Amino acid sequence: MKLRAPVLWLLVAVFAAAPLSAAERAPGKAAIASAHPLASAAGHEVLAKGGNAFDAAVAVSAALAVVEPIGSGLGGGGFFLLHRASDGLDVMIDAREKAPAAASHDMFLGPDGQPQRRLSLESALAAGIAGEPAGLELLAAKYGRLPLAVSLAPAIRYAREGFPLYPRVQANIERRRAVFAKQKEVAAVWLRDGASPALGTIIRQPQLARTLERLAKHGVRDFYEGELARRLVTGVRKLGGIWTLEDLAAYRAVERAPIVGEYRGARIVSASPPASGGIVLVEALNVLSGYDLAQLDSATRKHLIIESMRRAHRDRAVWLGDPDFVTMPVAGLIHPFYAAGLRASLRLDRATPSAALPGVEPPPQGTQTTHFSILDAEGNRVAGTITLNFFFGSGLQVPGTGIFLNNEMDDFSSKPGSPNGFNLVGAEANSIAPGKRMLSSSTPTFVESDTGLMIAGSPGGSFITGMVLLATLDFLDGRSAAEIVAAPRIHHQYLPDVLQYEPGALTEAEIVALGQRGHQLRESGRRWGNMQVVTWDYATGRVEAASDPRGEGEGQVY
Repeated sequence: MKLRAPVLWLLVAVFAAAPLSAAERAPGKAAIASAHPLASAAGHEVLAKGGNAFDAAVAVSAALAVVEPIGSGLGGGGFFLLHRASDGLDVMIDAREKAPAAASHDMFLGPDGQPQRRLSLESALAAGIAGEPAGLELLAAKYGRLPLAVSLAPAIRYAREGFPLYPRVQANIERRRAVFAKQKEVAAVWLRDGASPALGTIIRQPQLARTLERLAKHGVRDFYEGELARRLVTGVRKLGGIWTLEDLAAYRAVERAPIVGEYRGARIVSASPPASGGIVLVEALNVLSGYDLAQLDSATRKHLIIESMRRAHRDRAVWLGDPDFVTMPVAGLIHPFYAAGLRASLRLDRATPSAALPGVEPPPQGTQTTHFSILDAEGNRVAGTITLNFFFGSGLQVPGTGIFLNNEMDDFSSKPGSPNGFNLVGAEANSIAPGKRMLSSSTPTFVESDTGLMIAGSPGGSFITGMVLLATLDFLDGRSAAEIVAAPRIHHQYLPDVLQYEPGALTEAEIVALGQRGHQLRESGRRWGNMQVVTWDYATGRVEAASDPRGEGEGQVY
């Protein structure tokens, strides 16, 4: 069942090319859905200058680093799922952060052997080597049409001229106010007299503008090998981190074959390790494929969705990690035969306690990223999920650069079997090692049936894959892009063994029925996610773009 990673990716790649009929289609119009109107506008600006979806992805990513710094930035990383219309190629750019060379297996454990949460979340030690700039460079150089400087121009303008402060960012400035107040340069931009600025305040980031201008002028290698690299290392080490010039020079964004599956005739293309989302998504869909969900009552349908996610998240915790470091049974996990075995343990009338699923000792038992979806007139498409991990990452900024440091080191299993900041548990496969990429829940996804296409993804930490699963089912049931992003959500992630649900996601009858099956239910005090969806109906030619009403984003068709 186990396959060495290089052999595995070769096997998956054989199936990664879309059918020729899909490659021949062209929508004749473009669409962008992102977490902020200015980011969507940046993508449109680049398309209008002759760029394609890949150039637009660079522009949107850079703009989000400026106008939505709570979720992503140059100091972070992410995954870009691409489809090239000319030949049907599907590929994923892995720009995930890496552990510095000085990182060690037990670096976040205290004298008592227990994880020290503050170190892995709020210190400079929490920062992995950033990958987003390298990812943008690869996007532009190999797949785009325009110089990097052209695609970075909108972000540079936004950083220099400013953007009006909006509620989502203001609320998270308040979360980070104490750490911001201790950093003079950060306080000058993000605080006013020590307090969060009023809504509508114009936020200008001159240092970030200069950093982006350096990248536009000198190229992204300046981030990894030039003067900017030296500033980054000096600044990180002054903050207590362990980055070195060698760490930065060694970093590369890499291309990987995506995970490809099938659900009731639809082709599912999603992120591959070190992003766990594609495997978890396809495994859950494979389990559900054994049932005719349309013929079941709503409580039973949701029960089956929950049970499929429970089992898929259990396998995530046990098996998954960086494919360059660990051997994973990926081909087995996404095989229909394995799903059939999982179904044999699933009862229609009873929840399976997570403690009954072997493999990880159950321990006793926050969220920010960003996503965008792009389709251009030729049919090229990008689903991009980029991140700093938690709000403003660690909250620490490298002096003189305007760059916030990620706290992605928390996504490793500091102690196998212990939960991270999203209550996700993991095994030795996702333990810390020098140069290793930490496991992610990112799930940028393409869903393509005979009748149409969906490009989807969301922030939300451990909630991401479940949201994309629900979106996939909704899309295949014929819902519009706007209906998909607005639908209330349910979530189960194996541990903690709790079914969480947004207000309105379950009827009173469903709550009773699920409780009678043995599910432990908890209504969430907040809504989660910020899904961005683009859909394309092949029969009518209609293209839709929708941004989650939980956020301030915008979907536009051009």
